Amino acid sequence: MTQKAMVGLETAEATSAATAARLEFDAEGVYLNTASSGLPPRRSLDALQKTLTQWRVGRAKAPDYDAPLNAARSSYAALVGVEPSTVAVGSQVSVFVGLVAASLPDGSEVLTVPGEFTSVTFPFLAQAGRGVKVREVPLERLAESVTADTTLVCVSAVQSADGRLADLDALGQAADASGARILLDTTQAVGWLPVDASRFAYTVDAGYKWLLAPRGTCFFTVQPELTGELIPHNAGWYAGAQPWDSLYGSPLRLADDARRFDVSPAWHSWVAQAPALDLLSEIGPAALHAHAVGLANRFRAGVGLPPGDSAIVSLATGPDISAVLERAGIVASVRSGRLRLAFHINNKTDDADRAAETLSGHVAL
Repeated sequence: MTQKAMVGLETAEATSAATAARLEFDAEGVYLNTASSGLPPRRSLDALQKTLTQWRVGRAKAPDYDAPLNAARSSYAALVGVEPSTVAVGSQVSVFVGLVAASLPDGSEVLTVPGEFTSVTFPFLAQAGRGVKVREVPLERLAESVTADTTLVCVSAVQSADGRLADLDALGQAADASGARILLDTTQAVGWLPVDASRFAYTVDAGYKWLLAPRGTCFFTVQPELTGELIPHNAGWYAGAQPWDSLYGSPLRLADDARRFDVSPAWHSWVAQAPALDLLSEIGPAALHAHAVGLANRFRAGVGLPPGDSAIVSLATGPDISAVLERAGIVASVRSGRLRLAFHINNKTDDADRAAETLSGHVAL
């Protein structure tokens, strides 16, 4: 088989997987709010319901929850191009960002952008008492603003409020040239935007949006050579080399790899996270990206906007827009005074067309 034929076959398989995946969602109306909270696929609900029933009748065993968590860790690692040993798990972005913030030397400069999500910036601002300085520059000038004084660049790959993408190639080159490290929040990215987490010192990703999990899952990646530099301030029994043998007493006996940063898991959330990641992996990052951006651009064309590069569309609209959407059965959100639409694997072309038809005449071009 020729390479061209193989690529065509892979594309067809991805398209077929995406079509099948949409059958696992049961949204009422048009759901365009994944940037706030993703919808669970049916396989996640089935797994969760089975586990809840076991819990209810007294057949749940705590160690059994390790299996879905470990499966999710491995699936996520493959999705972002790293080894599972470099992935820590927890429940909140700010916990892992705080870990990095606490590790910075006194007087460090942290470079970020105005309007960044506060779970990414507050942990650094809280370090002001020991001289840590947070400097904000416009997103489009982020890479050029990295200097020899910059200790860390902390930014979202995709801005939560409006879906703008950071220029990760330019940022990586600037950081390499200056010696600065990068902490990348991929919460609004992984699941539709291909991300190579191995390029960055640290990445953090909450699973309840584009990874389609219940609230309570979070992934943290750290480059292997940096693992020993971070103090595991949140270390508990689950950070142990053998968690179920780390329940009582000293000495300290943490895992050698990124698992030393694990936070005791919200068990049921991981039961649902693992199947959701299986679904995303079956489709693949390239097909997820093409699907989401394709629908976003179909919508943009329908309301007279030029094409973009994001699955998130931010629009200036009138003050009555919430009522307009509610009457049309469309679920979206408002961030920073603008309407925010998010297109993901649960959506189809009819959703983009219906949203465009509803919002035509309400969008400030």
